[in-house]
Amino acid sequence: MLPLLNGCGTLSQMSSPAGTQDLLTHESLDGDINSVVRHYMAQKAVSGMTVAVIHHYGEPQYYAWGVTDTLHHYPVKQDTLFALGSLSKGVTADVVASLVKEGRLSWNDTLSTLLPPGTPLSPDAKNITLLELVTHTSGLPRQNMDLPMLKKFIGYLGDGENFYGELDSDEVVHYLADWQAPQRKVPVYSNLGYALIGYILKYQTHEDIQTLASRYVFRPLHMTNSSFSPQQLTPFPMRALGHAGDQPKFIPRGQLTPDWRFTNNMVAAASLYSTAEDLIAYARYHISKTDDSALDAVFAANRSRYQHHSRQWQGLAWVTDAIGENNITWQVGYIGGYSSFIGFDRQHGNAVVVLQNAFNWSNYIGMTLLVDMAQKDSRTPGERYAMRF
Repeated sequence: MLPLLNGCGTLSQMSSPAGTQDLLTHESLDGDINSVVRHYMAQKAVSGMTVAVIHHYGEPQYYAWGVTDTLHHYPVKQDTLFALGSLSKGVTADVVASLVKEGRLSWNDTLSTLLPPGTPLSPDAKNITLLELVTHTSGLPRQNMDLPMLKKFIGYLGDGENFYGELDSDEVVHYLADWQAPQRKVPVYSNLGYALIGYILKYQTHEDIQTLASRYVFRPLHMTNSSFSPQQLTPFPMRALGHAGDQPKFIPRGQLTPDWRFTNNMVAAASLYSTAEDLIAYARYHISKTDDSALDAVFAANRSRYQHHSRQWQGLAWVTDAIGENNITWQVGYIGGYSSFIGFDRQHGNAVVVLQNAFNWSNYIGMTLLVDMAQKDSRTPGERYAMRF
């Protein structure tokens, strides 16, 4: 089995070690979160991290540690660029939802109509809907599981090079010719599914994802340092560089790893770069309204729950977990030498972004902050006063 790379994790992968949640109190972020993050960075050999927090619809607070890499030593700041990996999928889902709202696409469109005529599709593949692709409920696997993929992955363990080249190419559609759906479709995270979305967007709109995302998301929200083509951004030369962490296994932890570059279908799935500053602004509009009614409708669709499994609901790229009495909506991204988290709690008006320039499965800090704030916000004023003193 190929490890779960370049994609969303599960809540268990983000759970905090014993005692961490007690330390992460929003009222003392400058104290306790500093010690927790510094301990994490030392343990995981992370050279740079940044955290952005919105509490109860307030102004963003920013926290940054370390440097972009040990060669340049640029300090990490709130406007430092990081590769986001699968957080790209959330913006791509926004683009799809915008096209659906305009009537250019429909959630019920199937691959038989979304792909070019003559594309070889199995009977099961023909019936996959656009909504199923965007919500990871199509039944498609994470990636193609074949010998060429295995060989590339083995190479990655030693050199850190991108092994998703086949999904990036138009060969991705050939997987559908003899695909058989599972007996029961449950949410299964699928880079393959989002590579197909990248293919579909180009075919249906004749535009690339950067052009579409700029029109529907980046420009309306003034996200000036977010791009699927990051080389065009002014801060790119001083970006955070990726480092080995939990992966690749045979590269020493903390060593620089190659940038992953996509040029075709996987751009929409994994090529986004952004900053804590831009991402917390993006998160804000998932808990409050924008000045754009069309975008408000898209973000409302993001909060919809399309499939329920245990105490988790699948949305448009986002996942919502019921944790106690609180609902936390989140995404995570892993790519090359980076890990990222974005999440929000609409009930309490809280949002968190965590970016690090090392590939580590541990993304518990963002989730723990959201849960911690929600628990404090749910207490009565008297209880909060008693805790503070």
